[in-house]
Amino acid sequence: MLITNATVVTCDADQRVIPVGAVYYEEDRIVAVGSMAELEAAYPAVERLDAHGKLVMPGMICAHTHFYGAFARGMAIPGPAPANFMQVLAQLWWKLDRALTLEDCQYSALVGLVDAIRHGTTTLIDHHASPSAIDGSLDALADAVTASGLRVALCYEVTDRNGPEGSVAGLAENVRFLRRLRERPDPKLGAALGLHASFTLDEETLTRCAEAAHELEACVHIHLGEDPADQADSLARCGKRVAARLDDYGLLGPKTLAAHAIHVDQGELELLQATGTMLSHQPRSNMNNAVGTAAIEQMLAMGLTVGLGNDGFTNNMFTEIHAAYLLHRASSGDPRTLPGDRLLNMAVATNARIASRFFPQAVGVLAPGAAADLILLDYYPYTPLTSGNYPWQIVFGLDGSQVTHTICGGQMLMRDREILTLDEIAIAAHAQHLAPAIWDRVASL
Repeated sequence: MLITNATVVTCDADQRVIPVGAVYYEEDRIVAVGSMAELEAAYPAVERLDAHGKLVMPGMICAHTHFYGAFARGMAIPGPAPANFMQVLAQLWWKLDRALTLEDCQYSALVGLVDAIRHGTTTLIDHHASPSAIDGSLDALADAVTASGLRVALCYEVTDRNGPEGSVAGLAENVRFLRRLRERPDPKLGAALGLHASFTLDEETLTRCAEAAHELEACVHIHLGEDPADQADSLARCGKRVAARLDDYGLLGPKTLAAHAIHVDQGELELLQATGTMLSHQPRSNMNNAVGTAAIEQMLAMGLTVGLGNDGFTNNMFTEIHAAYLLHRASSGDPRTLPGDRLLNMAVATNARIASRFFPQAVGVLAPGAAADLILLDYYPYTPLTSGNYPWQIVFGLDGSQVTHTICGGQMLMRDREILTLDEIAIAAHAQHLAPAIWDRVASL
């Protein structure tokens, strides 16, 4: 397809903005990006989509999410209001995940995937938990992903908080799914070996996980330093902070994606930098859980790879960008903190670098050879849109609600705001049918 009559934001190394531009793709790869006149002359006989002046840019990427949390929306947390993050985990998330069946898992993914398509997020890295339905849970999610047409990396959260049988089963589910994708590769499915966090993992489990990750040459996806309790537990267990503890097991490195890293000290940041460990920042979740603000400016100044996730909030990554922009200014008291260009580099280029650990095709850029992951937005700027200012145009002018078309791997998933691959109304109706039983199970735990 040749998309014409568009304002093209390439998000490539040159950060080009092409005013009357076009993008041509064949199957799942972009072939050419340039002026409309140039590409119409080069490809005169192909199918066309007239963008009518819309903005065309790469699909958004989410570096850390939790589909399984979908059924928490609107649910009253049993008991008194949690006073800290550990109480939030105990009263909400560690009950909700235990309440999920395989069908619930699949529908939690489906509603999240609908949300992603609608808001132009084409690549996501998920971290799953369902202790009462572990075996086959990643297949249930993968079926939903395949139906949606989106690009998603999956893992199961290994933890000892539900006993040794649960940790063994969680590791087995990761290994089985990793091997499945090795035997039957899918360009839109990725996998990692998932771990919850240091404070719910004992020495034997960490050893087994590290051995499996090494044997399979797998990526590792884990939470790190989200709350001070993570550090207190590690210091009590072994006299070391979390990053050092994980490094002792070989669980840090360029194939490890660590979410949050809020409560880490200078020594840990240096260790994360030295090992090449990737990080993801989730500002809305961090504010919601009142766990603090990650030292993003310091991390970036040290050269750490820091991307942007949503931790299970809505898959409107434009909203996550807006939240990050404001949070760090409010937190630092300095309006120069995390400027738009640096933030957009995290959300686009760095997220694309993180995604490259999970998927063979380049994403997050409109360039020949990259995946044909594109979104069209109803955005008609009333000030000049240039390669120098488009990050601030995105921060102050764009939102996922403006997305009209979502394309992933050359497949049209949404056209003129109509989702084509999933039945949004039917999925929502069935999820609403499942929710009361889930909530009842949560209340009984």
